[in-house]
Amino acid sequence: MTLRILVPLHTYPDGNADGIARQVAVYAQHLQANVFALACNIDLPSPSSLLGNLVINVPAMIREAKAGSRARSAALIAAMKAELEPSGIPLRTLEVERYPGEFGDVIARQARYHDLVLLGMCQHDRIPRLTAEAVIFGSGRPALLVPESAPAEAPDHVVVAWDGGSAAARAVCDAHPFLHRAGTVTIVTVAGEKPLADDSAGERLAEYLADHDIEAQVSRLQSGGRSIADVLQAHVRDVGAGLLVMGGFGHSRMRDFVLGGATQGILDDLQVPVLVSH
Repeated sequence: MTLRILVPLHTYPDGNADGIARQVAVYAQHLQANVFALACNIDLPSPSSLLGNLVINVPAMIREAKAGSRARSAALIAAMKAELEPSGIPLRTLEVERYPGEFGDVIARQARYHDLVLLGMCQHDRIPRLTAEAVIFGSGRPALLVPESAPAEAPDHVVVAWDGGSAAARAVCDAHPFLHRAGTVTIVTVAGEKPLADDSAGERLAEYLADHDIEAQVSRLQSGGRSIADVLQAHVRDVGAGLLVMGGFGHSRMRDFVLGGATQGILDDLQVPVLVSH
């Protein structure tokens, strides 16, 4: 079985950093997966103000922005090809042109024909954050959120955040390709943030994973008044793990996402690679 990774490429206003190409190559090699890049080029509405057109030449600004977006997508695709070719991994590409607010829905629909969506994240650009929400809650596929400033490394140590809930169970299932390849798997539960329905939840998950030839150790963490997102990401850094697996909690009211605390914390301040499923 060959996995398919979808990589949305944002190109406006700044777009993804060049480092996304190396991140994609590392994960594609690790999973022996095919890569599909979706270049998201911007479309902008035509100006309606004649005075504005005369004073600041809005049509020319729009043309320049769209040309810059297309040029950025071409550069990112070229960088990905250069990183993937030495490993013999082909790159298939698709380009779409939409208003920025429409990218999330377009990417979520495309994601349903892939096994995993890899999203390069940065704090200063809100568009990838909106895309991540749309993928997590609208695609039915797991999202691999990668900080663009993080080093590109295959995850040999995987940490699973476990609360016994349905979203976490889905994340564990989606993470099997990573868990089977990991040298170390740690299951963590966090006390103090919310009560666990089962005090032995971590051990029960370890038993389940053992039946799938995945050996895991269990750790119990204390929140100590910190947010669960801070606790989990700090633990990943402290033990030198390369990936955090967690369930994403949230729902939509009139298309405004109402996120659970851990999910919101991860999206607000992503510090380590995180695989999120809903």
